[in-house]
Amino acid sequence: MSEYRKGLLQGFLCYLIWGLFPLYWKMLQSVDSFEILAHRMLWSCVFMVLFFCVYKGVRLRHHIKRHNLPLLVLTGTLMTFNWGLYIWAINHHYILESSLGYYINPLLNVLLGTIFLRERLTRWQIVALIFAAAGVLYFTVDYGRFPIISISLATSFAIYGLLKKKMGLNATAALTVETIWMMPIALIYIVWLCLHGQSALCHFNLWIYILLLGAGVVTAVPLLLFGKSAERIPLSTLGFLQYVSPTGQFLLGILVYHEAFTTSHIVCFVCIWIGLIIYSIDLVNQLRTKIR
Repeated sequence: MSEYRKGLLQGFLCYLIWGLFPLYWKMLQSVDSFEILAHRMLWSCVFMVLFFCVYKGVRLRHHIKRHNLPLLVLTGTLMTFNWGLYIWAINHHYILESSLGYYINPLLNVLLGTIFLRERLTRWQIVALIFAAAGVLYFTVDYGRFPIISISLATSFAIYGLLKKKMGLNATAALTVETIWMMPIALIYIVWLCLHGQSALCHFNLWIYILLLGAGVVTAVPLLLFGKSAERIPLSTLGFLQYVSPTGQFLLGILVYHEAFTTSHIVCFVCIWIGLIIYSIDLVNQLRTKIR
């Protein structure tokens, strides 16, 4: 139970930080989304290597075996895709659609956990998934556009979480290798931008410099918390905690950035919220049974 409580706290903090992310990326709105992504990749790697050296004091090969590398390349690629799409969505006024994706993600976690980890899907969880699917279908038909941003964010992060769970590696070491894999591409792109005078670094702005450098810290810290939490609690419980993140994004999109909230959005969100309420009640009942 002590490990379980630690996992719950780490998961909550992780999703709270992610829920406030739009505030950070909006401050970098003047910088091209791909350059923000490149800096995020580069400085995350620097942060993780320093963190690993300071707090671990041992070599990565003690934690990561050669046969793990292909999967870590895949998880690193998925993570980069998710990061890039999310930054683009935030800075192109799709905060609500990105929050919808992270509302869908917990239910995808349940589905993947059932298929690949043999976690039993209850009758009420099936009902919850049906509501979520109905909401997405209604949005697609009525709004006239498939919510590709939402589905892509939800799917990429659900698969990332599943692979991390199946690997069972040290979270810090795994994240370090993932960022090392992404770093050379990011560095080459930043240098290319600088050589062509297209980088934000070419225009002296101390505040932008600080934000780009800080992107590594604000990226790596919640991912560390996520990895540690995934080691300690079931994937389905981790999905339950994720409600914190899209709720923060949703409120920011409506109250702070005043994005359009159409009838299609309302019906879609309500269907998914109903599904999440059903899933939450079912999960709480399961947890009570386990504690007894």
